[in-house]
This record gives sequence, structure tokens and C-alpha cells, in this order.
Amino acid sequence: MRTRHLKFLALSVVIISSIWFCGAWANDDKPRFTSAQLKHWAYKPVVKPAVPIVKDRAWVRTDVDAFILRDLEKNQLTPSKPADKVTLLRRATFDLTGLPPTPEETANFLADHTPKAFERVVDRLLSSLHYGEKWARHWLDLARYAESEGFKADETRPNAWRYRDYVIKSFNEDKPYDRFVQEQIAGDELWPENPDALVATAFNRHYPDESNARNLMQRRQEILNDITDTAGSVFLATTIGCARCHDHKYDPVLQRDYYKLQAFFAATRAKDDFVLVSAAEQEQYKQKLAFWQEQTKELREQIQQMEAPILKSIYQDNFEKYPDDVRLAITTPPEKRDTMQWLMYHKSNWLLSSGMDEDGNGVRSRLKGEEKKKYEDLRTKLAAFDSIKPKPLPIGSGITDVGREAPVHHLMAGGAYDAPREEIQPGFLTIINKEPATIVQPSDCQTTGRRTALAKWLTDPRNPLVARVMANRLWHYHFGRGIVGTPNDFGMMREPETNRELLDYLAVSFIEKGWSMKAMHRLIMLSSTYQQSSDYNATAAAKDPDNQLWWRVQRQRLTGEEIRDAILSVSGELNTKMGGPSVFPEIPEGMEVRGGWKKHEDPQAKNRRSIYVFVRRNSRYPMFQAFDMPDTHESCGRRINTTTAPQALELLNDKVVLRAAEAFASRVITASKPNPSDWLAMAYRLAYSRQASANELTIAADFLQKQSHIVKSRLAEKQPVAVPATLPAGVDPALAAALVDFCHVLFNSNEFVYAN
Repeated sequence: MRTRHLKFLALSVVIISSIWFCGAWANDDKPRFTSAQLKHWAYKPVVKPAVPIVKDRAWVRTDVDAFILRDLEKNQLTPSKPADKVTLLRRATFDLTGLPPTPEETANFLADHTPKAFERVVDRLLSSLHYGEKWARHWLDLARYAESEGFKADETRPNAWRYRDYVIKSFNEDKPYDRFVQEQIAGDELWPENPDALVATAFNRHYPDESNARNLMQRRQEILNDITDTAGSVFLATTIGCARCHDHKYDPVLQRDYYKLQAFFAATRAKDDFVLVSAAEQEQYKQKLAFWQEQTKELREQIQQMEAPILKSIYQDNFEKYPDDVRLAITTPPEKRDTMQWLMYHKSNWLLSSGMDEDGNGVRSRLKGEEKKKYEDLRTKLAAFDSIKPKPLPIGSGITDVGREAPVHHLMAGGAYDAPREEIQPGFLTIINKEPATIVQPSDCQTTGRRTALAKWLTDPRNPLVARVMANRLWHYHFGRGIVGTPNDFGMMREPETNRELLDYLAVSFIEKGWSMKAMHRLIMLSSTYQQSSDYNATAAAKDPDNQLWWRVQRQRLTGEEIRDAILSVSGELNTKMGGPSVFPEIPEGMEVRGGWKKHEDPQAKNRRSIYVFVRRNSRYPMFQAFDMPDTHESCGRRINTTTAPQALELLNDKVVLRAAEAFASRVITASKPNPSDWLAMAYRLAYSRQASANELTIAADFLQKQSHIVKSRLAEKQPVAVPATLPAGVDPALAAALVDFCHVLFNSNEFVYAN
């Protein structure tokens, strides 16, 4: 009996221990995951699968097709017929440039009957500078890019736009994706002399931040949480934020893993003054500045004497608003500050210097009478020397480390910033690599080297996630749905993958092709799969209603940015200037924007591409918001397309759209013969990239005649009427105004806002 009892007790202990080990920690401090987590394919090494052998070899243009056709044949389905050339050209042009094809591009493609005609189109589009503008927008969604702080004040971040330009440039240059990732995680450590690499670190600077918050320890932890969550979603497609307070409920991510990854960023601080020119240029600037300072020394000393008591008062007011620990960090001598105090010192600097701008505006508001007059006189005299004062050097925003040492980092009980538990060292996801990170401090910059270790691990070809995740994103942006339907989540709660072998094939190919994005575009777009029509097939839909087998190409609505760009392009109003500070298109009257919206933008600048429209975190541009631009407070892996009344109202009533219709009509009349039927044919070619059918032309001509009579009545009653901006002599104004209405109708049509 005793022996039997001991055996039962021993068996009970084993069972209880097994239950405890599932997703928990054992006594030997080794993690144990559930069987399903251990088997989960996404965290296992990527192995390139063999290309399937299929029956219909003639359909296979690239290896992509073999994987798709194998599953179609298994389900006794056939692919859709090829898309017609106009549809294919329009699809590819929007996919790679975000713009509609021009009539000349359409004519050239239709005239090219050689087998490589479409391949030439793809290569031309990939070499276009518009390619970077289109694909940068995808990445900016992931990077939660914005040009303001968020929260109540939503202050502007003056140089945030440089990151946007960096992304555009990187994609146009086909920068290898592994280098692209490394620059954004640790560009300042790896390439400290490279301006692009410094600006790239703004990927981790795009966190929202309440600049007025005084509890800097809490604020720092919230920023670290944002950086950690974003890196996990973008590069690992893992919802690691769910492990902030406890072990992940579903995925193999331990709470310790969360803080191990966060520890790579423990020493980081914002740096908004990266100098983006060479050392030689900086030296030239210093020499010119020294000369200006010498010539203005006496004037500046007088100005400083007047400013000193006011600036001291401003500083003291700001200083007193901070709690004791921050004030101690500020007043501690530099040589005695520890790393955490340095972090608080840097974080407090922005508010401490608030109201102390170089132009003296903060001082002016506090001066009165003769004192103010004297101050203004001195400022005027100083301004007389502006001709010898060097222009400020270009600066960029990003992140760097506070120094060569990182503050101690802790696991936070329940995720609370003020409940630290055991110390945590930098490390990776245990399910992938349980070994501690090897940190090598760089010899040529004052940083810890931690982020370099993370960047190298992420881009190691042996990492099972990074190449898979980006390959899936490429597929998602081309087809409207990824092979894994949740591009930011490859975990246990993901939308199940539709063709895992294809995804692994693409991931390995991505690495083999030197992490080249453009090579992957070619692989995907030159496939028969991509070149299918979007025609509906009732038999296929009955078996596969969600088109998970890719028996056709799904129709996709254009984004708000693409719709605006297409409207401007078709109307002939698009300003294609690239780069530089963002622009401020007209917004509806009465719309209040906290943080400001430039009201008197240059008319030409207003019509630049949507990628260059200023992104204010709390006030998205109305057209973009109506058409589902994501909230920029967090990473967005896929936009959720909605169909709502405000979208129709935006295209019907927005003044910008109406003015574009007027310009569109002007372009049509100017480019066509003075014949309404030719106007209509031209309008169709510009808007839809195709010839109008005879029936369409008949209906449109009937509309034009009826609408011109309505316009004449309005004119007779002196009602406002939209007319083309330029009207050649001899053209009936009423008929031209009716054409504006017709052009407006085209902008509002499904065919205009969808790519088939």
C-alpha cells in the first residue's frame, strides 16, 4: 500500500509540474511553453521549399505561380483569365507609383506586342522616382509617422519630414532591407558620419509624447513601451506589448522577453539636433559664425543684459514645475550625474528653455514702454548684420544613447513604471534565441552598442521572422491581403496563412536576392497570379468565397492619398516637386487644428503629392481621414477600408475636388478639338486610361446637353457656376461649365477610385 501510495504521489507531482511548466518558469529558471507554441511555424527557421510540380506548366511565369496553381488544382479550380492590358497597366502603375498612367504610357503599352512588354512596364515603374513616394507611404503607416507630438498641445516637430524623405530615398535606391532596418534601429551607432543613418533613427522618435508632463520617469517608461511595441509589431509581427504585464496569454512571449527587448533601448533619448553635413562644412560654418559673433559682440552683450533677468525668470518658472527628482537631476553637477539623471536632464531641457527662442519673442512679450523700444532698436541693429551671419546648418531628429553606460533596467510588476522588480539585461525572444545578447560598445561614438546588437539579430538571415514578415507585407500591399492576413501579427491569434510554403519561398528568395525590394516586386508582378483579371467566377466563389486561393485578383479601392493624387494628376494640377518641408493644403472653413495649420500656403505647393502633406497627429487631413488614413499613435500594418457617406460627401462637396474638376475640364478643352464629343472621349482617356464605349459617349453627350441648359438657367439667375479656369475663344461657357460637372462625376465614379 505504501509503495502504491508513493507511486501515486510521484505521478501527481509530475502532472502538476507539467501543468506549471506550460507557459511558466521551472525551478531551474528555464521557460517552458505549450506544445502548440513550441510547434508554431512562425518561430521556426525558414527553409526554402521545393517549387511544386503542376499540371498546367504553361500558366507558370514565375515560381510564385506554381505554389498558387498547386492549391487551385487540388481544389479543382482554375485561375481567372489574364487582365486586359489597360487594367493591368493601371493596376501596376498605381501599385508602384500611386498614380494613374498617362495617355502616352497607355498608348505605348498597347502598341507593344512583344512578350516582354509588361516586364518593361514594371522596370520603368520601378525606376521612377514616384516609386519611393508610393512605397514610403506604406512604411510611414508602420512607423506611426507624424510631425507633431500628439496629446493635448500637439506641438510641431520641425524636422520630422526628413525621415519621410529618407524613406523615399531609400526605396528609390533599392537600399537592401537589412541595411534599411539596421539604420533605423542603430544608424547613429553603426554609421555615425552618415546623415541618412542619423535621420533613420527617427523611426524610434515617432512616439507620441506629452511634452507638458512633469513625471519624467513615467513619461520615459511610456516612450520605451511605445518603442518596444512598435519594433515588435513592425519587424517581428508579434504582439509583444501583451507581455508587458505578464507572460503573453497566447503567444510564446514571456514577460521577461518584453523587458529584455526593451533593455536594448534603455539608454535612448531623443536627439533633435543631429547635424546633417560633413565635418568640413561644420568647420566652415563655425568660422563664419565666429566672424559674425566678433562683429556683433557689443550689440549681443547689450541684448543679453536686457534678456538675462527675464530668461532667468522664465527658467525658474519652468524649473519649479518639476518634481524633486527632476530638479535634483538638473542641478546635479554634470560630472556627478548618473545615467538616469542625464536622461531626465535631457528630457527636461525642452520645457526649461520654453519661451527662450533665439529671436527674443519670449522676451518681447514681457517688456514695456521704453525698455521694449530699446530692445527692439537693438534687435534691429543686430539684424543689419544678417548678411554675414551663416545660415543654420540642416539638422535632423532621431534618437541616440545618453552615453556609453545604460541605466539599470528592470522588469516592471504589472507593467507599472514605479514597481520595478529584478534587473533585466538585453536579450531576444526566448522561443527563438535564449542566449544573452553580446554587446560590443562602439569605439567611435558615445553610445552603449545595445541597439547595434538588436539590429544585427533582427537582420540575421537565421532570424525566422523578419524576412517572412516583410515578404508578407509585400504580398499584402500588392494583393490587398497578406498570405498571413494580419501583417503585424504572426502569433497564435493571427488570421491563418493561406499558403505557408509560398510565404517561406518568398522569404528565402528575399534574402537570396540581397534583401532587394525591387527584385521581389518583379518576382510577384511578373507572375500570372498578379496578372489575372478581377472577374467574378461563381463556381470558384462557391468553393472559395474569400479568394484565399487567389483564383482572381481582388479589386482594391485607392487610398485617400492616391485618390487625391489621381485627381490632381488627371486635372493637370499635380506638382511633382520632391522632398523638403511638408505642405498645408486647404482645409474646410471652421476646422480648428490645435498646433496650427498653415493658412497661406503657396498655391503651387498645395498641389504637391499627398506624401508631402503635413501629418498632424490629432488632426489628419480631412480627405485622408475620410478614406481611412490610420491613427498615427501606433503602427498600422493594414488599413481597414470602409465605405461611408462622408467619403461620397468629400468627393462631391470638397472645394479642392471641385477646383480640380474645373482644371480637368480646362485641360480637356485645351487638348481636344473644339467638339464636345472629343472632349468626352479625352476625359475618359485621362480619367480611366481607356477608350469610352459608344454607349458611354452617347449617355455622356446627352448629359452634357441637358446640364448645359441647367447651367444657362443658373447663369440667367446669376447663381454661382463652376467654369473651367481657362476658356478658349468661341467655346460656349454653359457647355464648358457642364463639362466641369461631367469631370466632377468621373472623379466620383467607382472606376476612378478603384483599381481592378
